[in-house]
Amino acid sequence: MAFERVGVVGLGTMGAGIAEVFARAGLRVIGVEADAEALARGRGHLERSTGKAVDKGRLAPEQRDEILGRITLTTSREDLRDVDLVVEAIPEILDYKISLFKDLDRICEPGTVLATNTSSLSVTAIAAATGRPGRVVGMHFFNPAPVMKLVEVVGTVVTEPGVVADVTALAGRLGKTAVAVGDRAGFVVNRLLLPYLNHAAALMELGVAGRDDIDAAMRLGVGLPMGPFGLLDLIGLDTAYEVMGVLFDETRDRRHAPSPLLRELVTAGLLGRKSGRGFYGESGAYDGGAPHREQARSRLGTFKVVGYEDEGDGLAERLRAAGFKPSEDPDVVLCLADRPVIEHAVRLPDPARMVGVHLVGEQVAELASTALTSERAATAARDLMKIVGLTPVPCKDRAGFVVDALLFPFLNDAVRMYDAGYASIEDIDAAMRLGCGYPAGPFEMLESFGLARVRDGLRALYTEYREPAFAPASLLDQLVTADVSEFPRR
Repeated sequence: MAFERVGVVGLGTMGAGIAEVFARAGLRVIGVEADAEALARGRGHLERSTGKAVDKGRLAPEQRDEILGRITLTTSREDLRDVDLVVEAIPEILDYKISLFKDLDRICEPGTVLATNTSSLSVTAIAAATGRPGRVVGMHFFNPAPVMKLVEVVGTVVTEPGVVADVTALAGRLGKTAVAVGDRAGFVVNRLLLPYLNHAAALMELGVAGRDDIDAAMRLGVGLPMGPFGLLDLIGLDTAYEVMGVLFDETRDRRHAPSPLLRELVTAGLLGRKSGRGFYGESGAYDGGAPHREQARSRLGTFKVVGYEDEGDGLAERLRAAGFKPSEDPDVVLCLADRPVIEHAVRLPDPARMVGVHLVGEQVAELASTALTSERAATAARDLMKIVGLTPVPCKDRAGFVVDALLFPFLNDAVRMYDAGYASIEDIDAAMRLGCGYPAGPFEMLESFGLARVRDGLRALYTEYREPAFAPASLLDQLVTADVSEFPRR
């Protein structure tokens, strides 16, 4: 099907961005809002967005005029009667969307495709409310729509053959990368992203690590563009809470139940950047500055590194180069070995001196304190890491520490998603790279880390937390057992 005339209902920031995307691709657009005041706000969104593009040299003034000239704004839904496609971008309330789609079904020609921009609600429920369920799909853009390259195209069990392919082709015409998925709560991106964010809040509540340290570990250690708490503040805590509720309603997986901390912040009206305060305040930011070297030396004279030979030797050499002395009777013992660290600490004459060290990437050192670790040893370990150019992430002696505890369940969810036939490896990887700015997709990460390492890490998490979803996915377990290092592409 050729799409040349499209309608967009709802011209908030997202809807106006979607209208702009269509107009930039040369399509005629009819933008609809509820009243004149809302329409004026929508016009303002379009003018500001295209104006910024001109100011940055991404659009010529005459191109901006052409784009805006392709968009007709109206308060009458009846003006949509001759369009080829309508995309809905109204608030994420299922009753509102169903009411709108019933009205669009009445107004539009029988062949018109109706699409919802929902990020997590049931496309099937919306389609079933119309007389054309086979021509209703999800077309989930990401904010800001003119910039983000991903579109999730969602088909249902009743979608007509060819409709998803037509809409996917249209997304390509818009300059987007489309991933075709089934109708499951959260689709691909939110179904993988939100449980990870919720899990970060749970680790913070359990006291495994602090807010700033968790964010630093994921940004600097994994290379994610934002830590989980900074990202939650950007998304909006209320939005994250609502999506988690939708996921929980469908799965009844207790990991998908919004964390109590998230619920408390939303109830208090602390919604993130939109309200000026959430997990962070307006100026909240991680400060990874190192202490003055002489100040740290005054607290610590000697060290000993034990554990993995290669990593241990490398860390010891960095410490010696910084002017610190190894000793058999040290002030602090840095243990690079499998956890639990406490099992290594109790072998020492003074277990209070031991701190577990887990190096993550080139910049982060997770520092695990046991129940016996002294504050002096923990402080000294933090200072040493800073002096040798590593960002310390203090945490408890728990399975996975911080990074693996957050990352491995996320990777496990991706394996289950693929194994269920819900989306391809290529689409899942593309969705997380383009939708979240990840440096690599989950399957690229899995194969880089090594399947056996991830499988064993999940087993350790399951043993400690007894969370059923932490048990390694059957496909992952089978591939490791078969000594296969890559996932089969279907």
